[in-house]
Amino acid sequence: MSKRDYYEILGVSKTASADEIKSAFRKLAKKYHPDVSKEADASEKFKEAQEAYAVLSDADKRAKYDQYGHSAFSSQGGAGFDYSDFDFSDIFGDLFGASGFGDFFGGGSRGPRQRRGRDILKTMDITFEEAIFGSKKEIEVSLSETCPDCHGKGGHGEKTCPDCGGHGQVEVEQRTMFGTFRTRTVCSTCGGKGKIYSSKCSTCGGSGKVKKNKKIEVKIPAGVDDGNQLRMSGFGDAGANNGPAGDLYIEFRIGKHPIFKRQGTDIILELPITISEAALGTKLEVPTLDSTVKLTIPAGSETGDKHRIKGKGVAELNSFRKGDLYVILRVVTPKKLSRDQKKLFEELNKTNLSAETEFSNIKEYMKKNK
Repeated sequence: MSKRDYYEILGVSKTASADEIKSAFRKLAKKYHPDVSKEADASEKFKEAQEAYAVLSDADKRAKYDQYGHSAFSSQGGAGFDYSDFDFSDIFGDLFGASGFGDFFGGGSRGPRQRRGRDILKTMDITFEEAIFGSKKEIEVSLSETCPDCHGKGGHGEKTCPDCGGHGQVEVEQRTMFGTFRTRTVCSTCGGKGKIYSSKCSTCGGSGKVKKNKKIEVKIPAGVDDGNQLRMSGFGDAGANNGPAGDLYIEFRIGKHPIFKRQGTDIILELPITISEAALGTKLEVPTLDSTVKLTIPAGSETGDKHRIKGKGVAELNSFRKGDLYVILRVVTPKKLSRDQKKLFEELNKTNLSAETEFSNIKEYMKKNK
């Protein structure tokens, strides 16, 4: 079977620059590497791309290929160019190290790796008012801090690790069917620190960190809602090898209010009124979050009628905008009546023509559908 053109395999022109050839191979390597790709023929495509890159990335070999084609390497048993000794580590270290595969393929920078500290999540119970208006509260957090005695090193009498030379990683060379790979792994002698110590720190037990209970003041922003999280940068666990500390996340759990309910930035108030107030209309003083307002109840109001009081809701987070207060009426029917009240309702019932008319419509419907 005839071999495909190397330029065609990489998808570049014959005038492509060295950078263009490298970039094309990077894309194919990322797509077809057998440890990454799920395609059935990924291994063959990967080997094909490796061979093409091994030739075209070398100026002398590329010149021979441009002049003689595949026959330039026909002396190798007709199998094409032998790339088993070609060093691909610069490609894979750069490619997969930047893509999150650095530990597997040996990518990433040399030297002890800094590691960011662990994030911490804490729940804080606050009142309805504290959530609406904002507040300041203290919270106690158990976190790890850099050991003050060894300054995070884990020991005393520092020496350069003899096995990794202070890099924190050791390099291993492997020859595989895909070529020669140099992989880097964490040095087992120093645990990646690049240093060893004459004695272990007794304060932290060699971990470089100590546990502490710390009180932290939290500024609760006005308008925070149930389940919202506040991020406090750098208030988490200490990092390793001088890495940055993690973050503290405060998740708010808000208590209930005796009369108000919250829907986003809006506040709901259920207002009970008497039958006479609903029928005749009235003016009532209604509570808001920070004051009271006069609300006009029109005659003929019913349960479920909604009145909007603009701008009397909750402040939007990080904004001056406020939601609204919605007053929902609930007409209260008296459960016990005096003799005089009962007579008044009986007289009223005789003149309640609107209800009688609606009820007659129901009676008429029932007759038709018997």
